[in-house]
Amino acid sequence: MARKREVVLRLMQGEPAEGLSRRLGLPVWKLERWRLRGLVGIDAGLRQRDDDPKERELTEAHRRIGELSMENELLRARLEKPGPLARRRSR
Repeated sequence: MARKREVVLRLMQGEPAEGLSRRLGLPVWKLERWRLRGLVGIDAGLRQRDDDPKERELTEAHRRIGELSMENELLRARLEKPGPLARRRSR
C-alpha cells in the first residue's frame, strides 16, 4: 500500500509514467490505473463535509436504534426462559 501511494504521488508530481514504469518494472497501464484511483480517492475525500450536524444526528440515531434492538432481543430471550418474567401458560 505504501509503495502504491509513493508511486501515485510521484506521478501526480509530474514524474513521467514511462520512466517510472521502466524503473519499477511495472506496466504503464497499471501505474495510470493507480493514479486514476488516487484521484478518485482524493475527490471523494474532498466531497465529505467536516462537521455535518445532520450526519452526526443520523449516526447517533443509528446507534440508538442498535441499542434498542439489542435491548428488545434480550427482553424477548428473558421472556422465553423459565423464571419470574416467563410467560405463563394457561391451563
